[in-house]
Amino acid sequence: MTDISLIGAPVDSGQRRPGCLMGPAAYRVAGIAAVLRDLGHRVTDLGDALPEALPPAQCANPAVDQLDETLGWTAALRGHVARALDAGGVPVVLGGDHSLALGSVAGAAEHAARVGRPLFLLWLDAHSDFHTPLSTVSGNLHGTPVAYIAGRAGFDAFPPFPAPVPGQNICLFGIRSVDPAEHAALLTTRIAMNDMRVLDERGIVAPLREFLDKVRAAQGMLHVSLDVDFLDPAIAPAVGTTVPGGATFREAHLVCELLHDCGLMTSLDLVELNPFLDDRGRTARLMVDLAGSLFGRRVFDRPTRSHH
Repeated sequence: MTDISLIGAPVDSGQRRPGCLMGPAAYRVAGIAAVLRDLGHRVTDLGDALPEALPPAQCANPAVDQLDETLGWTAALRGHVARALDAGGVPVVLGGDHSLALGSVAGAAEHAARVGRPLFLLWLDAHSDFHTPLSTVSGNLHGTPVAYIAGRAGFDAFPPFPAPVPGQNICLFGIRSVDPAEHAALLTTRIAMNDMRVLDERGIVAPLREFLDKVRAAQGMLHVSLDVDFLDPAIAPAVGTTVPGGATFREAHLVCELLHDCGLMTSLDLVELNPFLDDRGRTARLMVDLAGSLFGRRVFDRPTRSHH
């Protein structure tokens, strides 16, 4: 049995397409607490976080959008996640756009440093999110968390990331949309780039197991950040950044079951769900279904669905 803390993060400031702020409510309506309780876990819903009120910040890149609000969310979510981990639970952050990981992973890193364990990051996403506030052309800060987590320069407006995560401890998985500037920067790091070409050639299991073996060998903590656009838009339409060719239903469940089997995941983000773009809640239900797999539901436990 796991103590799970659900933390609503109605963050909409990392991009310009409104709707992700409705994500936490959609997860609750789709029954995430009941699904996790039915698996035998203790689930506490901590409600929705609020961004901290901070003094205005400056950034040399005029394109950067909604910086002050994103900084407020970063501070608030860092605190929520660190406290949940300090209390011995597994925080599950219900997003909200992917800029929330600026705070959630900072909280995980703060806790990991406190207990003297290395932090590892599994980034399940169509995008590498390796821009900095200075390199982004769109100005959308949901494209920057991995760079912040890895300790890239250019985040002067942000508090220093607590114990930046070494490149070899970061695994990008399922990526298929990377800007040239991001790609060039990634090539200077030791970050594992398992794009869909790699997964098509090698399969889902081998590269994931290799990364999880590293986490286990280091007795590390593992933060998993699951973006809706990791999934193919044909099965998960409720995202503002669709990229064709994503993970199938079976591939996504296999990833989640393998993550449960290894027993290494210590914190989780569910991000970029935009219910306004959904088709009668199907994406929210699928993401809750995947959360169930992450916490122990097996593929043969699925009910048969009638089609009337």
